[in-house]
Amino acid sequence: MQTTELYIDGAFVAPAEGDSFEAINPATETAFARIAAGGATDVDRAVRAARRAFDQGPWPTLPATARAAALRRIAAGIKARLPEIAAVETRDNGKPIPEAEWDIGDAAFVFEYYAELAEAHERDGATTVDVGDPTFTSTVSTEPLGVVGAITPWNFPMLMAVWKVAPALAAGCTVVLKPSEFCSLSCALLAEVIDNADLPPGVFNLITGTGPEAGAPLSDHPLVDKLAFTGSTATGRKIMTAAAAGIRTVSLELGGKSPFVIFADSDIDKAVEWIMFGIFWNKGEVCSATSRVLVERSLYPALLARLKQAAEAITIGAGDAPGVKLGPIVSKPQYDKVMAAIAAGKATTARLVSGGGRPEGVETGYYIAPTIFADVPREAAIWREEIFGPVVCVNPFDTEDEALTLANDSVYGLAGAVMSDDLERCERVAAKLRAGVIWVNCSQPTFTQVPWGGYKSSGIGRELGTAGFMAFRETKQITRYDHTQTWGWYLDPADPS
Repeated sequence: MQTTELYIDGAFVAPAEGDSFEAINPATETAFARIAAGGATDVDRAVRAARRAFDQGPWPTLPATARAAALRRIAAGIKARLPEIAAVETRDNGKPIPEAEWDIGDAAFVFEYYAELAEAHERDGATTVDVGDPTFTSTVSTEPLGVVGAITPWNFPMLMAVWKVAPALAAGCTVVLKPSEFCSLSCALLAEVIDNADLPPGVFNLITGTGPEAGAPLSDHPLVDKLAFTGSTATGRKIMTAAAAGIRTVSLELGGKSPFVIFADSDIDKAVEWIMFGIFWNKGEVCSATSRVLVERSLYPALLARLKQAAEAITIGAGDAPGVKLGPIVSKPQYDKVMAAIAAGKATTARLVSGGGRPEGVETGYYIAPTIFADVPREAAIWREEIFGPVVCVNPFDTEDEALTLANDSVYGLAGAVMSDDLERCERVAAKLRAGVIWVNCSQPTFTQVPWGGYKSSGIGRELGTAGFMAFRETKQITRYDHTQTWGWYLDPADPS
């Protein structure tokens, strides 16, 4: 059975207490690896290594071309091991192999993208600002922010880690990464790739372990300059509280309950395809999943019938089996949470169109059939609360204004989507949806080059794009006075006394 180690100050090491925990394959419910369980002592070692590497090491002051070269070596290392990493992620998380391969390939691209962005940012240099007084010259520049504590989720284990690690390293920061205890193995492989990329010791550190034993000490550590977190809104509140105690920078990418507004002029098969991609991709374990679907009433009955037919045709099984499009839920706790949400939905007046439990004939593994509820009460938990599973709620609407009101009636604001052959209407609705990511005639495609993040309880700050790079830079203004001039506020130059 594979056993992992922590990665601290450029070396793989055992946890100080020697603890570990099992990695469970959600398709078989059996253990297949042991994960090093770091604690407060290990976190302190990692943070101090990152602090030393930032304050005394060369990484923050290296030319961007040198940091970019290191990031490209990491990208190449990921590509060289892509099938291996994808297979590990499928076994750890349950997602189908094609999805895992897509994610790992995207992770390599993220490193390449931020390598280019770092070089471009350095070429642009400082900005000179006209302050309206010729005796003063002011410039604005940025510099690396410092030590970053990155705490990442289990739904896209390597990719979500890379969304933080790559821009932070490109920006000149040092990093301590704490992945979810439910899916740590691909991040352990990332540490191997980074170790082979010849970064200075302490620039990147990996602490695996539970939230209370490893995540909390990292959040509370006084030598961390920034906390970057992706996960639940409840945990995000705890991260924000910890950051507030030290007045530290924080970025939070949290939950969602994203709407998908579909007008009657939409092609029904295209609508069904994007509904399914929006909620069944990655088993619905997606923060931006368009899990609230609003359909114009004249299309509503036909779309529900076609959606039921298509959902019931999805091939369900272990992620490494050929043709599988829906794997098992990541863990027993998450499986129980989703099943409890479904049970609560059944207890309302909502109509269960399809699914609602385990697939027939499947006794082992954390499998849940694609589940569709219709005519869902607006106050029901399944309509308002994030489920993080393959569960979609569908309701009708009559007017564009009604659709917008229903879509925006949420504490969340991560994403939203609209579909119509009337492109002017699409643009009008997109402009009025209160969310940070809007899709038009599609749902879920995500690109490294554009910012990602949400409104309201969906988080603070943005990842990806140039915003993702600048999130790890501090802004500095330097104002210079013409030393040949005399200021003369307190001392009159005409009066030598």
